[in-house]
Amino acid sequence: MRTEPVGDYAGLGGRAMTTTVVALEVPPSCHPLGAANKLVIAPGLLSGSLAAMSGRLSVGCKSPLTGGIKESNAGGQPAQVLARLGYAAIVLEGKPPDDTLYKIVINKDGVNFIPDNSLKMLGNYDVVARMQQEFGDKIACISIGPAGEMKLGAASIACTDMELRPTRHCGRGGVGAVMGSKGVKVIVLDDSGLDLRRAKDPEKFREANRQFVAGLKKHPITGEALPAYGTNVLANIVNEAGAYPTNNFSTGRFAGVHNISGETAAELEKARGGLATHGCHRGCTIRCSGIYHDKSHNYLTKQPEYETVWAHGANCGIDDMDAVAMLDRLDDDFGLDTIEMGATIGVAMEAGLIRFGDAEGAINLLKEVGKGSYLGRILGSGAAVAGKVFGVERVPVVKNQALPAYDPRAVQGIGVTYATSPMGADHTAGYAVATNLLKVGGDVDPLKPEGQVELSRNLQIATAALDSTGMCLFVAFALLDQPETFQALIDMINAFYGLSMTADDVMALGKKVLKLERDFNRRAGFSKEQDRLPDFFKKEILPPHNVTFTVTDEELDAVFNF
Repeated sequence: MRTEPVGDYAGLGGRAMTTTVVALEVPPSCHPLGAANKLVIAPGLLSGSLAAMSGRLSVGCKSPLTGGIKESNAGGQPAQVLARLGYAAIVLEGKPPDDTLYKIVINKDGVNFIPDNSLKMLGNYDVVARMQQEFGDKIACISIGPAGEMKLGAASIACTDMELRPTRHCGRGGVGAVMGSKGVKVIVLDDSGLDLRRAKDPEKFREANRQFVAGLKKHPITGEALPAYGTNVLANIVNEAGAYPTNNFSTGRFAGVHNISGETAAELEKARGGLATHGCHRGCTIRCSGIYHDKSHNYLTKQPEYETVWAHGANCGIDDMDAVAMLDRLDDDFGLDTIEMGATIGVAMEAGLIRFGDAEGAINLLKEVGKGSYLGRILGSGAAVAGKVFGVERVPVVKNQALPAYDPRAVQGIGVTYATSPMGADHTAGYAVATNLLKVGGDVDPLKPEGQVELSRNLQIATAALDSTGMCLFVAFALLDQPETFQALIDMINAFYGLSMTADDVMALGKKVLKLERDFNRRAGFSKEQDRLPDFFKKEILPPHNVTFTVTDEELDAVFNF
């Protein structure tokens, strides 16, 4: 273990930090679970300060799921605490000589590696409870569940929220498997006795933050819709647009959507004594999370996110909100990506293991993953592996990563992002849904190919930069519609660091990050043939619009012509 100056990585945060370290220090041809891979954990540029919405934590590595570079991020408290502790990044490298499991404790006095095999195969909830008992309730935790220890391709890394619940996950790409390969079960962060990070120009910083928050509050999505109903407010909207993948991407509308909508979930939460509005970290002003209680009015899980509700709901033909919430709880406890697992169970349903709509069967399949049975290990390896094992043709993956909750035939812009993002299928890499469906930042017809490449390109560049600040992606709605709010964010960064960045500089940062990621993937063996959607999206028409994905391969190859 060593602590060293930031050096050449000074001025980098979040995704820019993780991508740069991985691109420069990890051999692209290495085995993702081998000693040469590195797991980089980084707070954002503004994490640990008074900046609103600055609590995203980035995790980067070579992905065991995609075989390419990966950055996965999550909310919760760890980014804020890690930044206040004074660390720009944690880098886990090498490989332990045996199967000893470690906890890492970081506080104002330094870093300690402590062997603790009593944590083996515990779920995230039990791990955090143990850490709370041992180190008190002023901590934040980064942990893996059994899936990470088993090094499964769908394994996530959990981050605790303000109530020390392991409900915020770096879910995509199997990052939890890489943490497991390093022999680390949990990282305990304690910033007791430390102050907030201070800006170089406090007055300008406070004023810019005030304007930034005002912009978020006056935007209808970040100021009204998300706080009231959470991210799952999108369920009815996307379903009405005919873009809500149902029964393993076989149709674009789900008849039972009302039962699992954000509006219905909020009603249940309020009626059972939970919360429909909740922040996942201190400084969150959007507060799009919530607390979900079961029928006995006992805590079950956080408010299931839109992607989770779709993946375990409509994609599997399940319209039971309590069943979806239970699946969410199991995913969080086992340490699994809800998108990947929902898509995988959908593939298993397509193969006939259970029928679409079988909620109890889906829960039992997920429990197999937690137990580590042969079937569970297949399912926990993701949709691509399950599709090969079960002989399924309709497998919704790009670069072996499962597609999220928007069918690319009915939202062509997000299809471009799915196909071309260095991360594999990932809606957050360039959220074209904002403009295609929500008409934020403009209006591009979701059913036509025109304008989609430029839209996705610009959003992928902007998102790469935003992921480097530590800001929640949802601030992008206000940034796209309100130039003054975008400027306020730039002003915050400038005031904090004593810089004079412009909007062009922000975009240049995004381009630099993407170029590093694309170059890593190229050196890892990727070519333009990996920047494609599965063939069935081009051949099978999607009801109700009866459309296919019509952006050409030549257009996809032009996305990164900048």
